[in-house]
Amino acid sequence: MAELALSSDETPVGCVFVHDGEVIGRGINGTNASLNGTRHAEFVALAEIMAKHPSSILAQTDLYVTVEPCIMCASALRQYAIRAVYFGCLNDRFGGCGGVMTVHSDPAVDAAYPVYGGLFREEAIMLLRKFYVQENAKGERLPLVLFWDWWEEGLLIDAFGIVAPDPKPKKNRELKTEILPISTPYIATPGGSTPTVEKGRIVVPILEKAAVVAKAQLKS
Repeated sequence: MAELALSSDETPVGCVFVHDGEVIGRGINGTNASLNGTRHAEFVALAEIMAKHPSSILAQTDLYVTVEPCIMCASALRQYAIRAVYFGCLNDRFGGCGGVMTVHSDPAVDAAYPVYGGLFREEAIMLLRKFYVQENAKGERLPLVLFWDWWEEGLLIDAFGIVAPDPKPKKNRELKTEILPISTPYIATPGGSTPTVEKGRIVVPILEKAAVVAKAQLKS
């Protein structure tokens, strides 16, 4: 699904929500096509779920997403009481599940949820790199005044009106293939970080099964 987003000039993020082994919602990033900064993959999938099921179903549902949910999405997932989140690579700019903030586990009224990362990490990183070296068909327009849109479009003014250095033109950028290894999958639980290889090995087959189910449903 992230590859589909990439082919559509969108940030390559895709996700599926799985309940009792069945995909009940799926989404890809759609901020460019919709000109709506809230159309992240998770929000697109949540809209599909809400149209068919009561929100209470999410308490027994797991999210599988290529990139760590941003702060906005992590907050929504907590309010919906998601059971668990599994992601590929960290979001070191806007991550809400440990990359920047720990929205999933910070003390709050809503119950916390566990997060498991580092699964299919290299594939997720390479998809993001491919997106940021290609030319963006929407790059010449003035985007919505939302920080994540500005960042995705490569504009020079950040959310506080500060002019940033002029980046290298995308046509001159090279796709880097070297990825620094991590020793174990990233696992952040409400009680703290617990990186164990054993837990990661249990999770991978679940994620692979979810991917197979999602692809089959997309073809049907």
